[in-house]
Amino acid sequence: MNPETGKYLIIAGGLLLAAGVFIYFFHDKLHWIGRLPGDIRIEKENFKFYFPITTMILLSIIVTILIRIFRKF
Repeated sequence: MNPETGKYLIIAGGLLLAAGVFIYFFHDKLHWIGRLPGDIRIEKENFKFYFPITTMILLSIIVTILIRIFRKF
């Protein structure tokens, strides 16, 4: 391993820690995640199907923007 790998692991750990703290303190304000328009939810008597396509697209855009910001630094 080289020093760059360690640097990326520290950054990833810090981001995970920050996300965990954010979710811990603001979980009551994040109820809309997973319930966006475009998320597919089918609930029947003995069957539940959930496909959060809009939520995943939004998260992908956010992660892509964050990665591009970190690459510039």
